[in-house]
Amino acid sequence: MKRAVLFVCVMLIAGAGLASLRFYLYCVTPHRPNQPATVEVTIPEGASFRKTAVILEQQGIITEPLLFVILAKIKKVEYSVKAGQYSINLPVAPLDVLDKLVRGEVILISVTIPEGSNLFDIARILEQAGLKPSAEVLQKATDGAFAHSMGLEDNETMEGFLFPDTYRFCRSMPLDQMLARMAVRFRDMFARELQAGPAAGGLSPRQLVVLASLVEKEAAEPSERPVIAGVFYNRLKLGMRLECDPTVAYGVRLEDPAFTGRLRKKHLRLANRYNTYKIFGLPAGPICNPGLASLRAVLKPASVDYLFFVARNNGTHQFSRTLEEHNRAVNQYQR
Repeated sequence: MKRAVLFVCVMLIAGAGLASLRFYLYCVTPHRPNQPATVEVTIPEGASFRKTAVILEQQGIITEPLLFVILAKIKKVEYSVKAGQYSINLPVAPLDVLDKLVRGEVILISVTIPEGSNLFDIARILEQAGLKPSAEVLQKATDGAFAHSMGLEDNETMEGFLFPDTYRFCRSMPLDQMLARMAVRFRDMFARELQAGPAAGGLSPRQLVVLASLVEKEAAEPSERPVIAGVFYNRLKLGMRLECDPTVAYGVRLEDPAFTGRLRKKHLRLANRYNTYKIFGLPAGPICNPGLASLRAVLKPASVDYLFFVARNNGTHQFSRTLEEHNRAVNQYQR
């Protein structure tokens, strides 16, 4: 009887040992597909770990999902997996797969928002990068409630307050977090510039951003930014209309998102809050998202006595002090 009990105990211990060895080998031995490969797999937001294991098995990344679940339970990480899109090089051991999911090593997509991009441009860039549909981006970025949640109490949209820069996003990141990252970057950079010294002209921070967006759109030559800012300040002080073509184009674009054409005289006669040929002072809001150089230009404009400028069609402008000088420049460069 004792021998039988001993035999059973030995068999149980041996079986447990073999099971433990098999489990250990499963955890550390790479699953070997027919040939090495790179697999992209998406773990949905809110997916249970069992569902995650099934997805990995279906993609040929692991075998025996039940053992994979047990591994996660033993390591106490079954609720620590990060959702998102992963790139996994095969063959790979289940333990390495699990560590990758827990660390959240998702695929990051690099997107660059150029200086002077407006919301239409940003929506297109995010869509082309495969991150979010353009329509969804525009809807969120023009949501007044979302703008207010970002601290923009006087702004109806996020226009002007998304900092042009290079960002890295994962596809699973919610859109509001993407926009919030751009907005926080803008807030930090602008606050730093404001702390460097008092702004010229007595404009509020929001008005400075609006003016910077005009400078951004008008200046192709970087060295002209402070001069253009100085011209706008001079016109504002004298109560002159700014007569800035990019503001007119932006107003037309708001009414017709498909508009990307050339401005006509009929556009200059349109009555809206962005047509600076009709209204006095600044337009209703920013017309693009200005870069750091344009923000600095409106904070420290050049001290000039110019009131007019016209494009020379080579990226630079001819600046004039009087209307007579300006008309001659227009005749020379535009007609």
